[in-house]
Amino acid sequence: MRGLVIRNTGSWYVVRTDDGQLVPSKVKGNFRLKGIRSTNPVAVGDYVRIACNAEGTAFITEIEDRRNYIIRKASNLSKQSHIIAANVDQVFLLATVAHPETSTIFIDRFLASAEAYRVPVSLIFNKTDCYDADELRCLQGLTRLYSSIGYACHACSALLCQGIGELREALKGKTTLFSGNSGVGKSTLLNALIPGLEVKTAEISAAHDTGMHTTTFSEMFDLPGGGCVIDTPGIKGFGTFDFKKEEVAHYFREIFEESARCKYGDCTHTHEPGCAVRQAVEEHRISESRYASYLNMLEDSGEAKYRQAY
Repeated sequence: MRGLVIRNTGSWYVVRTDDGQLVPSKVKGNFRLKGIRSTNPVAVGDYVRIACNAEGTAFITEIEDRRNYIIRKASNLSKQSHIIAANVDQVFLLATVAHPETSTIFIDRFLASAEAYRVPVSLIFNKTDCYDADELRCLQGLTRLYSSIGYACHACSALLCQGIGELREALKGKTTLFSGNSGVGKSTLLNALIPGLEVKTAEISAAHDTGMHTTTFSEMFDLPGGGCVIDTPGIKGFGTFDFKKEEVAHYFREIFEESARCKYGDCTHTHEPGCAVRQAVEEHRISESRYASYLNMLEDSGEAKYRQAY
């Protein structure tokens, strides 16, 4: 029997079969013997084959080939990967300028990984209702920066349902992954988009101005206007996986474009003479924050960082 994985609670999955049944399912042990070095060999968005039993549950026996996926290095297991979601049309990366602040390094790491797997990303800057004048100027600067590179940017207040109509249009008919740090308002935005859903939300930590996990597992929700959203737990950092060091520049659009003018074909854009990328940074045609993110990813080359995921 064939179906779509719509929920992952860690040890169990919920599979929606082609005829509409919801079947609690487990992974057969031999999946872990096939060289899939991942904390979750099956992800929400996967199409799978299941074998049902008399108890009304099933074993997942096969995963169909993925069209794409978003992957990161597992937070506690450096030699393994964590697949965030599979077979998505786009990602909405939720970010906040403050309360809590989303770092540009986190944004750029996520964008680079999505670029590597050819998944379109839109940046959703949430919580516009609680920014002061300086924070609003920062939001405008980030919007200009990422829009100039070619990433769609949206500003909204999920709490006050401001800017939600524009997002609904962008979501129609597509499978969209919601991702971002804890506390940026993914659950609040979902509740605004799907009336009656009432996903649990929580206040951010007053002591540290950081988010607290309210979503503890990944789940797919159908949207009223067509399409669906995959909601995922908030993530603190984004360790890239399956990158070769010399390929990192390929996933920064503006750096890759400028690198064609470098004197040496194998330029790392760190110290070589005739480096067009460093010249572009000095001339403010490439932002210092993006270049800093690029260098940060080059330096983060610990064991297993650039090994194959599969």
